[in-house]
Amino acid sequence: MEIESLNDALIECVKAAGGSKTVASILWPEKPLNDAQRLLLACLNTERSEKLCPNQTLLILKLAKDAGSHVGINFICNSLNYSVPTPIEPEDEKAQLMREFIQAQKAMTQLADKLSHVGLKAVA
Repeated sequence: MEIESLNDALIECVKAAGGSKTVASILWPEKPLNDAQRLLLACLNTERSEKLCPNQTLLILKLAKDAGSHVGINFICNSLNYSVPTPIEPEDEKAQLMREFIQAQKAMTQLADKLSHVGLKAVA
């Protein structure tokens, strides 16, 4: 399917994220499942007045990303003439955070050493 609109992209994101029932139950957990599904389908129907709020749209994009689909963000980037982003894999993010943490610990140790050389005691 050719993606011609943000709405088309969101429909593909919903499919990738497990379908309308799955996504609707996440968007509106307080609603009965069939009611939530009908509301989501109405929001994705351009002929209807129901619309998703920006945070709901972002949640759908995130659910699709978590499922391995980047059609939504790619459509947005292409529409705005941005280069398509490269997703950060959770393991890469963990490794980067660990490197930053270790680096910060070393910096704190060095700072504590400098403080002790000038006669001040570092407080934890």
